[in-house]
Amino acid sequence: MEIKDKVAIVTGGASGIGAAMASRFVAEGASGVVVADQDAERADRIAREIGERALGVRCDVSNEVDIQSMVQATRARFGRVDIYASNAGILGPAGGIEITDAVWDTMWSIHLKAHLWAARAVLPEMLERGEGYFLITASAAGLLNIVETAPYGVTKHAAVAFAEWLRIAYGRSGIRVSCLCPQAVLTPMTAQGTGSAGVDGALTPEQVAQTVVDTMRKERFLSLPHPEVAGYLQEKSSDYDRWLGGMQKLHARHVAEAAPTGDHISQALKLI
Repeated sequence: MEIKDKVAIVTGGASGIGAAMASRFVAEGASGVVVADQDAERADRIAREIGERALGVRCDVSNEVDIQSMVQATRARFGRVDIYASNAGILGPAGGIEITDAVWDTMWSIHLKAHLWAARAVLPEMLERGEGYFLITASAAGLLNIVETAPYGVTKHAAVAFAEWLRIAYGRSGIRVSCLCPQAVLTPMTAQGTGSAGVDGALTPEQVAQTVVDTMRKERFLSLPHPEVAGYLQEKSSDYDRWLGGMQKLHARHVAEAAPTGDHISQALKLI
């Protein structure tokens, strides 16, 4: 799909990958872009910086009513929704089964249910037109897992699975679906370090946005700003047990490195 003359929504659009995508979509000729974010002031500022074709809208994607209201605001301003970039995500604390249910529930809402609620809000009109694009930002952690934080890795796996299901169910009805799976990206959240996600280096948000545009033009499912991820995925599928053994070693190293000074990785980890 070409982005020119399309109307796009980008959640988590006030910073990082989201802001870069919103700006790039306008540069590609989008007729309208909604910068949706929980931080209303920053969303408005980013929209003003992008120009008159952008609109900042407050939206907490962990709330279905907020998503519905944001979609309605988009239609009121621009008439329709052609592209929905379900990009918003949050950090997760380091750890696993000891992490509270409240944290797990929040991660499920933002990394899975938000995509479901968005699909409910925009797919009917896309299906009626016979055309639309749904982009889910997951993470390389959604394909390969991550040793620092169980809730992040698990819920990002769910995001990939939901994107797959959308492609399976609606791909023959004119709905294009892509899943963005980067490793480390240079955002304010990575200022203190990138954790295991930085093994292949960190990209700028603009580099990730370029990959998104290229993926959408080719209408490919996986959008991999770090091409190494494809190789890791092949290794995982070719010898699952060996891959798990390697991840166990990486986890042990993480535990050993974190133990002496306490766990600071949870404050720095940002994969999207």
